[in-house]
Amino acid sequence: MLTVVTTDPQALTVPEVMTALRLSRSKVYDLIRSKQLPSYTSGRARRVPVDAVRHYMQNRLEENAA
Repeated sequence: MLTVVTTDPQALTVPEVMTALRLSRSKVYDLIRSKQLPSYTSGRARRVPVDAVRHYMQNRLEENAA
């Protein structure tokens, strides 16, 4: 059986989210604390699913369009 490994990450680190959204570290953690950006921890590492970042951006676009 062949195992397929994707190179696209399914979850991002906080610094990667900072880069993707062009936000500061404290703003990213504020979004996580306020539940606007879902995340999880694995050990001491905090991860944000890629889909959560996309969903956050889509919500912000819709809010600004209204």
